[in-house]
Amino acid sequence: MSIDPSIYFAAVPAVILVGLTKGGLGEALALMGVPILAMAVPPVQAAAILLPILVASDVVSLWIWRKHNDRRTLQFLLPGGILGIALGWATSAYVQRDALRLIIGAITIFFALRYFYIQWRIRRGIVAAPKHQRVGPAAFFGTLAGYGSFVAHAGGAPFQVYALPLKLPPRDYTGAAVRYFAILNAVKLAPYFALGQLDTTNLTISATLAPLAMAATAIGGYLVKRMKPEVFYPFMYTMALMAGLKLAYDGIASLV
Repeated sequence: MSIDPSIYFAAVPAVILVGLTKGGLGEALALMGVPILAMAVPPVQAAAILLPILVASDVVSLWIWRKHNDRRTLQFLLPGGILGIALGWATSAYVQRDALRLIIGAITIFFALRYFYIQWRIRRGIVAAPKHQRVGPAAFFGTLAGYGSFVAHAGGAPFQVYALPLKLPPRDYTGAAVRYFAILNAVKLAPYFALGQLDTTNLTISATLAPLAMAATAIGGYLVKRMKPEVFYPFMYTMALMAGLKLAYDGIASLV
């Protein structure tokens, strides 16, 4: 099957945004990838094209953040993430992806607005302590992240809902996030292939775009490593809020 060159007019900006996100610049940028690419190809094909690109970008981001991690966060979240992928594979033919986007978006909007409310309280002298690792919330948000990642590449927001309140050092937070989604993306390859979404045409497009995404990942990592905590966390919560608004808008628009 021949590839329409006009696809790349949408694909190039899409993979740049995805690459910057894989470097650590926040889920909101990545959420624009599928919608932009979907202007040129069907949404399911857009997601399939982006998955190998995400895996290639993961290789770069894992190298950039190899010295930073929070092992306990991964231990708490990964079982739910794997379960979420399995549930996404099993129910891929039955679930309304737009309803899922709306649910994830609403949770994330509430979570981000809560952060800005807490910041307002801090300015008034009321300081909230960091959250501790908790099995129940980790299982719920880990599963939601894995499920959202499989069906819509939208797992970052649930991850942020659980991990940001831990108030980890920014580099450790980013290292854990990078490892978490690198593992999920690698696991997703088998079910995507089984569903017939990784055909020759999509893989060819992915291969031509992967170097650009990897370069954008390196740039994103360079920028995040130079952010101070007092800049990093407001930035990440703003990205989470934007991601939630985008997911909720897409869900409502499609359902209505």
